[in-house]
Formats: sequence, structure tokens, C-alpha cells
Amino acid sequence: MSDNSPANAHEEDHTGPIKNPKQLLQAVFLSFVLPIFMIIGLVYYVVSDFKPAGTNDAASMTLSGISDQAREKALAERLQKVGAVEIRDANREMKTGEQVFKAQCTACHTSGAAGAPKFGDASAWGARIKTGYATLLTSALKGKGAMGAQSGGDFEEYEIARAVVYMANAGGAKFDEPAKPAAK
Repeated sequence: MSDNSPANAHEEDHTGPIKNPKQLLQAVFLSFVLPIFMIIGLVYYVVSDFKPAGTNDAASMTLSGISDQAREKALAERLQKVGAVEIRDANREMKTGEQVFKAQCTACHTSGAAGAPKFGDASAWGARIKTGYATLLTSALKGKGAMGAQSGGDFEEYEIARAVVYMANAGGAKFDEPAKPAAK
């Protein structure tokens, strides 16, 4: 007959899915190995080129039909740093107006490219000189028409001011050389 004693009922309540040592080894093995394979699979998916959703097709379409070198250059341009720190010598000698003109302004103001008044052409500079030194300096610093800010140069505001005076005076103005700013 069956023994329905409380001792036998207690043993049946505490049995689990693992009944022998072989099942225990399998459970331990799978509990460590299975997650490792899952992690490897996820890493492979993340670093693979094929992604069924969430790709940026607009960027890939604009780069289709160009060489690998051009594609790499375009990618490098998109991944540029947001900002950079540039250390300059605060005590460096400031460029004269003529030096700045020769380094930056001569490309357009010697030939008159893009409607720039030619250097020394009094008729072209006359209307501009009438607007005043401050207006000319603002145009040079912030850009005007086809000319970009500082014409794309990398000079101090004082050096640009000297170049403006140099060009305007060659065109008939009588502007004084700007005063050197005080050291900060």
C-alpha cells in the first residue's frame, strides 16, 4: 500500500528539475556557455555592415558612384572634431597692412575678381571710402558679397584693420594707421 506519511510528502515537495549529477553538469555548462555565445552574436551583429533597420540610406546614396578614396575623405570630413585648441604666441610681431594684403587680399583685389575693387583704383574705391573706415573694417572682418570673413584668412583684427587702411589709402583715402590694441 502507499505510504502517505508526512515525511514522504515533504521529500516530494523539494525535488527540482535536476535529478542526477549529469543533469547538474549540463545545467552549469549551459548557464555559462550559452550567455557567452549570445554576447558574441550581439557583438557580431553590432559591428557588421549589414543592418536591416536604422541605417542612414541618405548618406550612403549621396556617396554612391564615387571612388573609395573620395568616400574615405568624405567620411573623415563628417567625423571632424567639433573644436580645436590653437596656441599662439601672444607676443608675436603683428603683420603690416602690406604684408596682410600680399598674404590674403591680393588674390581678389589685384585682379578685381568677383567685383572686388582693384588695389589703387581710386574710382572703384571712392564710393567705399565715403562710407567710412568703420564700415570698410566691418566688411573686411565679417565679409561682404563674395568675400568671406577676413577673406578666409587667419589674422588678428588689428592686422586686418591695417590692411584695410593700406588698401583704402592706396585708393585715395587718408585714413590714419589704427592704434595697436593694449595687451590683455
